[in-house]
Amino acid sequence: MKILVTGAGGFIGGHLAGTLVADGHEVRAVDVKPLEDWYQVHEEAESRVGDVSLLENAREAVDGVEHVYNLAADMGGMGFIENNRALCMLSVLTSTHVLQAAHEAGVDRYFYSSSACVYAGEKQTESDVVALKEVDAYPADPEDGYGWEKLFSERMARHFREDFGFKTRMARYHNVYGPNGTYDGGREKAPAAMCRKIALIAQGKSDVLEIWGDGEQTRSFMYVDDCVRGSQEILNGDFAEPVNLGSAELVTINQLADIVEDIAGVKAQRQYKLDAPQGVRGRNSDNTLFHSVYGWEPSITLREGLEKTYAWIYDQLALGDHAREPLGAR
Repeated sequence: MKILVTGAGGFIGGHLAGTLVADGHEVRAVDVKPLEDWYQVHEEAESRVGDVSLLENAREAVDGVEHVYNLAADMGGMGFIENNRALCMLSVLTSTHVLQAAHEAGVDRYFYSSSACVYAGEKQTESDVVALKEVDAYPADPEDGYGWEKLFSERMARHFREDFGFKTRMARYHNVYGPNGTYDGGREKAPAAMCRKIALIAQGKSDVLEIWGDGEQTRSFMYVDDCVRGSQEILNGDFAEPVNLGSAELVTINQLADIVEDIAGVKAQRQYKLDAPQGVRGRNSDNTLFHSVYGWEPSITLREGLEKTYAWIYDQLALGDHAREPLGAR
């Protein structure tokens, strides 16, 4: 099967493209970044540099493919999305044009990577949060900027399905992490940032662990292998509504730090930056719907995933390669 992955030079896109190639598919990988800035380039894939926020480029990208995974977006961790709301909302051009081009080209199935940031803020005000069900996205009160773009693009994909019979599928990603992704430069997410900070301490390059907020805010984190498997099953399945794709293993940020410290064999002095971006107070994934449809749920433990992530980031830092700031892909 010929499959397009947009955002293929980024974190999740790179892992997804590699898995599809390994499964024997003909993969077209597209990203806005120069090829030398992609996190993974797979020799067996057709790798193209292109800005699919432009309709003509999106049309070229989808030409001749059967399935589309649209993972391209201008995004990052909380530090980025809270300070770049306009840039995050401009991703609606990518979401719109790839969807439009895929429908025009007669693509059989289209996958859209949404986010847990679509969920209503009033349901995420406590650390001891009730896990979020898919229905909790409405009445709408998503993360400003990034969350609104994702929620709008979900609705657009839904209406393409309802109005045109186009097979669209949507996953709400919950905090994906793993190796071969952003870990520095301002766009990294909490697990990668924590691994970087503690690796620098382990290497004698830093002596204080800065934690944003008081460390008692809660999240669940999904390892990228679970994300790739779930994305494939969602695209190929019959369930058409948005569905959570995330781990249900809830931890505080302080507990996240504890795990990475234990992996690294260090105990760091902690410094809490209370005025830093923190996002919602608590967020967790309710996997009841996902499990009922697909018969499993993301189960790679946080400890197991962090061991692999920390080892990769430690090695990158040891090589001195920690100033990359990849743009424009998940």
